Formats: sequence, structure tokens, C-alpha cells
Amino acid sequence: MSDALDPAELDGWRHVYSGKVRDLYEHPEHPALMLVVASDRVSAFDHVLEPGIPGKGALLTRLSDWWFDRLAEGSGVGAGDHRAVDAPPVPAAFAGRGTIVRRLDMHPVECVVRGYLSGSGWVEYQASGTVCGIPLPSGLKDGDRLPEPIYTPAWKAPMGEHDENISYERTVELVGAETAAALRDASLNIFARASAIAAERGLILADTKFEFGSDPATGALTLADEVLTSDSSRYWGAETYAAGGPGRLASFDKQIVRDWLAAHWDRTGEPPVLPDEIVARTADRYRELIDRLTA
Repeated sequence: MSDALDPAELDGWRHVYSGKVRDLYEHPEHPALMLVVASDRVSAFDHVLEPGIPGKGALLTRLSDWWFDRLAEGSGVGAGDHRAVDAPPVPAAFAGRGTIVRRLDMHPVECVVRGYLSGSGWVEYQASGTVCGIPLPSGLKDGDRLPEPIYTPAWKAPMGEHDENISYERTVELVGAETAAALRDASLNIFARASAIAAERGLILADTKFEFGSDPATGALTLADEVLTSDSSRYWGAETYAAGGPGRLASFDKQIVRDWLAAHWDRTGEPPVLPDEIVARTADRYRELIDRLTA
């Protein structure tokens, strides 16, 4: 999945891993650092789709950087971020899409926070009145705001397997009581801070997921991966949400892709190629979100 580039273009960085969307590189002269590259690939229903979304990698990188900067401004969220200081430059081949980060001991937990009822949470709620096993008041509708944000962690499965929602108690078993509490508290704090920032810009942060690691030298909890992007979060426009109607939950992410696939693919075999119109509309939603947040 990695970009096919001449090693000479990478200034010594060597590809070591590709996920669905991001590629990782390491450098023999900088063992404490890694290069994370956000690609234009787009995934849905556990498949990488064709074609990618033009400019998506650069948009996600720019938005993560913007959020890391906001969260570092005296927000007291309880965790620094993984970006390296005094680091070598990002290779020109990855300009705008690459980030030099500190190597961390990553925790095997996706830290999901939900402030509104939607997506898979809404599906579960209709069946059982719960979200990830957490009981919620009766009578809620799709898109309703929850009485308070809830923390619903997931286990980060190995490549090729499905992530699995887990209880807080299972998180304690995986990482220990102290770290489990730190992950929960930092996630809820960051979500509250980010929700307030988004609201100032006419946006609702419905839900998101964070990933954390520990600094191997200090043990400090550190926010890693991407943060509060269109790929890791669900945002709605406050004005369309307030207006109600069928478009009130239109999100600034790849929901357009998911909806098209759901209507044109039965999830057997390889997924179909995305039409140009779906690619263009998705790219427009990614750009609109970053424009609204950073204007």
C-alpha cells in the first residue's frame, strides 16, 4: 500500500508498515523517531477503495496539526502529543502529508467518546437501549445529544481483523487500572475541549476516537496518530442540525462513500470502483470542514 518511491527520494527513511490509510517509516540515524505519512487512500467496511480522495492526506495532516496546536494551548487535557521537535525535515516527496513523530509504546485501545447517538451506537440502542453496553434513557432518536458524553473503548485488533468494542473493565485488564483511568479521563477532557472549539465555529462534534501511547523515556501519556479529523470523527453543521429534517445529520467525512457502497454493494467480493461524483463530493466535504474550523 505504500507509495512507490525511489529510496533516494526519502532521505534515508525506510518503509516499515502500511495501514489502510497511513504509512510508517523509520530512519537508522534517528531510532527514536518515525515518519507518519497520510495517504489519499479511503477505506470503508474494512476495505481500501479505489480511487482515493485527491488531497485527502494533506487535508488530514493539516487538520491534525491544527488540532494538536489548539489542544496544546493551555487546555489541560492531560496528555502531550507525539510530534517531534528538533527533528529532520519531512522528505520532499511527502511534503504536506508527512509528520515526524516520537516513537511511543502504543496502548492497544481505541479511546472512543460519543456525545450524540448515531452510527453503530444508534443501531445498538434500537436493539437493546444501550451503547457499547452502557444503558441510556429510553425514547432517544437518531442524532440526539446524550445526557453526557460516554467513553466506549475498543480493542485495536491486528491488521486484517475487526476492532472489538470492550468494557472499561476489560481495558483495566489490558493496560492496568492507572493507565485505563488516564486514557478515559484524557479522552473525555479532550472531547470536551474540542467540542467547545467546534461549537464556536458552528460545528457539532458528535463522536471521535483517540489513540495514545506512553513515552518510553518518561512514561508520559501521549496523544498519537491523527486527532479530530474527518476520518476519526463525526462532525455536523449546527445550523442544519437545528433545522431538522433528513439532512440534519449530514457529516463532514466519508459518509457519502459509505452510503453509496451500502446501496451498490452487498459486501461480498471486492468493492466496486467509486464514481467520480462520489469522490468529488467526499473531497468537498473534507475541504469544507477544514475551512470552517480554521477560518
